[in-house]
Amino acid sequence: MAKEGQRVLSTLRQMILSGELSAGEKLAEIPTAESLGVSRMPIRIAFRTLEQEGLLTKQHRRGYQVRRVTEEEITGSIEVRGVLEGLAALQATEKGLKDHHRQILLSCLREGDQLFAKGYVTEEDLEQYHDMNKRFHAVIIEAAANPAINAALSRDEHLPFASVSALAIDRNHLEREYRRFNFAHMQHHAVFDAIDHRQGARAEAIMREHANATLGYAKLFDVHAEDNSVRVFGVDTAEEK
Repeated sequence: MAKEGQRVLSTLRQMILSGELSAGEKLAEIPTAESLGVSRMPIRIAFRTLEQEGLLTKQHRRGYQVRRVTEEEITGSIEVRGVLEGLAALQATEKGLKDHHRQILLSCLREGDQLFAKGYVTEEDLEQYHDMNKRFHAVIIEAAANPAINAALSRDEHLPFASVSALAIDRNHLEREYRRFNFAHMQHHAVFDAIDHRQGARAEAIMREHANATLGYAKLFDVHAEDNSVRVFGVDTAEEK
């Protein structure tokens, strides 16, 4: 996907997360393109991607509708990804990293270090992080050499926020995003260290935590409280009365 398309996708995903695009809201290509100041093509591609991710539903007539996503769906899908990627890290450790896998992972770590070294991030930095993050995760899964993990992850990616590619960037709070993604990158360092030192149980645990930490990012770095409810990933988590 082109940079403009990736930016549009991330923007729409964040609008859904934040509740700016609320559940049940109808979306059409032309007004959405006009509001974001882009052509219809990246909007069309983004809508299809968000439908595959379980965030939009295609209407019988033209257009899409924002799907209501429950906290349980998000929690379940991310936990499943954590288990699968944890298993991949364990098996990659047991098999031992091939040299080309090791070099790619080290390259990803160096790239991330450079992004965060200046103490802040730009939108362009986070788009670069998105691509690097995908490579890092893909190499660990490839190093596990277990086709069943790939197959299971492919199915899980169609659930809300389960895909490692389902990146949402809050462009209005880049200081908080710096802390969020720098934290994730430190976990990359930790999981690589565990795999490289053949510490399988540690690698599995860190990789599972790396996925599950996503659920707590809002609480770790920003809490939006209103009438005893906390909005986490655009889902109202207040207990029903």
